[in-house]
Amino acid sequence: MNPVTMRALLDDWENRGLLYRIKKEVDPLYELGAIINTKNGKQPFLFEKVKGYQSQMAAGLGGDRELLADSIGIPSSELIPKIIDSIVNPIPTTLKESGPVQENLVTGDFDLADLFPIPTYHVEDSGAYYVSGILIVKDITGQKRYTSIRRMQYLGGNRTNILITSPELMEQYSYFERLGQPMEIAVMFGVVPAVVLSSQISTHLYHTDKLNVAGALLGQSLDVVRCKTVDLDVLAEAEIVFEGHMLPHEREMEGPFGELAGYYGTQSPQPVVEISAVTYRNQAINQTIFPSSYEERLPMALVREATLLSTVRQVVPNITGVHIPMGGVARYHAVIQIKKKSEGDGKQAALAAFASDKDLKHVVVVNDDVNIFDSDDVEWAVATRVQASEDIFIVPGAKGSPLESSHNLRGVTDKMGVDATYPLGKEELFRRTSIPIDINLADYL
Repeated sequence: MNPVTMRALLDDWENRGLLYRIKKEVDPLYELGAIINTKNGKQPFLFEKVKGYQSQMAAGLGGDRELLADSIGIPSSELIPKIIDSIVNPIPTTLKESGPVQENLVTGDFDLADLFPIPTYHVEDSGAYYVSGILIVKDITGQKRYTSIRRMQYLGGNRTNILITSPELMEQYSYFERLGQPMEIAVMFGVVPAVVLSSQISTHLYHTDKLNVAGALLGQSLDVVRCKTVDLDVLAEAEIVFEGHMLPHEREMEGPFGELAGYYGTQSPQPVVEISAVTYRNQAINQTIFPSSYEERLPMALVREATLLSTVRQVVPNITGVHIPMGGVARYHAVIQIKKKSEGDGKQAALAAFASDKDLKHVVVVNDDVNIFDSDDVEWAVATRVQASEDIFIVPGAKGSPLESSHNLRGVTDKMGVDATYPLGKEELFRRTSIPIDINLADYL
């Protein structure tokens, strides 16, 4: 059975020699993040001693494709089909009377900084940030539950602000703000990668309960409990939960902060959150994600791959694979693999990709003999199969991502499609070299 709690997953990985346990005390001011960043978010870490605190902190749980697949009990080649199936066939959560996450309760007058570490990551960050919290809200009707990851800047005491980039979340918040009412929220820390992965699914596209999708990824219903001070359900076996309200008509400046693409974002006024309660497990293990690392990028890339595969397949049925590489910041580049059947398939696949995701800037389409997960192989296809005047097209001035610095110069983004497939009927000119035997180097050493 797949581990459904973070501590069970950490134990499993440690028993298999996959976890780095850091026994030396580390400072949450830069040092902790610097250690995580040595492995670019791809290595699971457990920090035993964080300066000024008794609790441990975990990081790097979802930044490696193989390990993320391992956490849900499948090979990495099955990740995208598994995501699609879990969206189509979610497993509803199970409401319990109580759970480990509520073994301890803090209410009244408290300071968040006294409870658990709040790291500072980059030299120009505007302060300490929570970056791994899974935000839970209900829609305007109170019937649907949504989850997403939102960074929260610590403002002192029991207050943070929160960056809202989702149109759906902003619409919900604006509704309550027009009524002059606070909006209830809960934020979970200390969860398995499946919960983070499911949180990246597009609310706009699928309108699904993402905790139910996480259950399907893990193959079982996840237990939830009702919060103590807000009308929301949270995972019964999360490590830590913040309960609170987004206040109406109150903003604090947020940023700059080290963004997804590796640049500092701008400063802007963002809504204020007042935390009314903190619940946590005994010996709670806190959790963080280093910003712009693979752990931030990979879950969003995998969900985008699932959407891209489904969308392009409607136009080019002979698509055989997609990959959104980390070097393209997990959203700006895509490689599409097709079994070419007619001229124009390559360009049509690229156009379908751009139509499916406004953030995409550059799309390369290759034949099915190219390994889309090997950047050298993709570059080889571009180098040996592309004639720029015929195989590259540019769409100027389209929509792009506001997280991308060059987009913000003009507010629009140029798109470039590269058809790196060879012409039909010319297979003989493009046949790849091969060796007719397999050998094991160990037999010769």
